[in-house]
Amino acid sequence: MNDVPFSEPITLRLQSIGERKVASSWEAIECMQQWPDRVRGRSLRAAYRACRDALDGWRTAREARTAFVKAARTAGLLVPGRKSA
Repeated sequence: MNDVPFSEPITLRLQSIGERKVASSWEAIECMQQWPDRVRGRSLRAAYRACRDALDGWRTAREARTAFVKAARTAGLLVPGRKSA
């Protein structure tokens, strides 16, 4: 299983670790394990599945990144003023 890099990193702000740049499907999966409980839901599950599928070669990096950005935006974790989408 090879890591799948995103075309551009995504910057998040998580309470547990502060700001974090996420640049690949594998990093996104690691980051989602630290997602706050209050914002876990359907979009997080979809992003996790998309990133796993990208690692397995069933989806593209673009699809995984798009799902991850959507989950982060839904959770309110994107850092304002940073290009993410």
